[in-house]
Amino acid sequence: MALTITLLNSAYLRGRCCRHKVLHPLLGPLLSDSVSKLYSSYRRPGSQPEKKPAWQNTDLSFKKSIEVLKTQLSMLKKETKDYLIGPGGRPLNQYLLEQTRVLWEFRSQEDLNKWVISSDVEIGGKSEVYLKLGRNNQAALLYGTLNTEVPRDGETKYSGYCSMRAKPPVGSFARKKYYDWSNFNSLYLRVRGDGRPWMVNIYTDPYFSHQKDDLYNYFMFTRGGPYWEEIKIPFSKFFLSSRGRVQDNQHPLWLDKTLGFTIADKVDGPFQLEIDFIGLLNDRAHTEEFAYETYEKTSQV
Repeated sequence: MALTITLLNSAYLRGRCCRHKVLHPLLGPLLSDSVSKLYSSYRRPGSQPEKKPAWQNTDLSFKKSIEVLKTQLSMLKKETKDYLIGPGGRPLNQYLLEQTRVLWEFRSQEDLNKWVISSDVEIGGKSEVYLKLGRNNQAALLYGTLNTEVPRDGETKYSGYCSMRAKPPVGSFARKKYYDWSNFNSLYLRVRGDGRPWMVNIYTDPYFSHQKDDLYNYFMFTRGGPYWEEIKIPFSKFFLSSRGRVQDNQHPLWLDKTLGFTIADKVDGPFQLEIDFIGLLNDRAHTEEFAYETYEKTSQV
């Protein structure tokens, strides 16, 4: 009897998984918030798990479904048209000869909505971070206060960080899209900081790797003062940190990438960073493949 109940439960769970795989591409735009909460395993230390199922919080209406369907079909039509023209909606000859590309520029609230901010408040910390348009709506201003006080929850050991991260690209019907940076070898930024060091992060979706926290890092030291500075960061300058280890950064350009900025210099106090634009550059004079020393393991006799 116990074996029969176990088999029935496993079959029920497999049925739920199959239905989710079929329905998610269709209902993804409507259920994205609920699905993300359903599959999120993070729980703030000391807090009780939510007992109410996530699907009960979904507000699904027929009128909203029709509007979302029209929007998604319009996006699908544009994507199909761009695909027939060439990569990224441009002819192939223009795509191959492209040497610069602006990924993000900050001129309106819509540009800011493509980014999300977070801080150690999520784990019980006291740091504050805000994002708004700068003077004359010509840049993004990331500012706040860093606080390294560790929350008294008995679990957290370190605190004091604030970050800004780009939202991953999404296609029609909640399909995952990918940034194509294969024609470029450098990241190009125009920023104005307050003299504090920032960590530029490139997050990857490890489709071909068993690591779930691969992260490319580069430490950007801002000058401070009233003048803007233009920073070129070759991809070879990023080092791959995975579970505390530094590895060879042969960048897998077929993986999904998302850019972000983090401040965690263990110094309490206010901070600010202005970003005019973020782009890509194909610097043909730069031929370096890996900027850090590597060591070969010797076989033991």
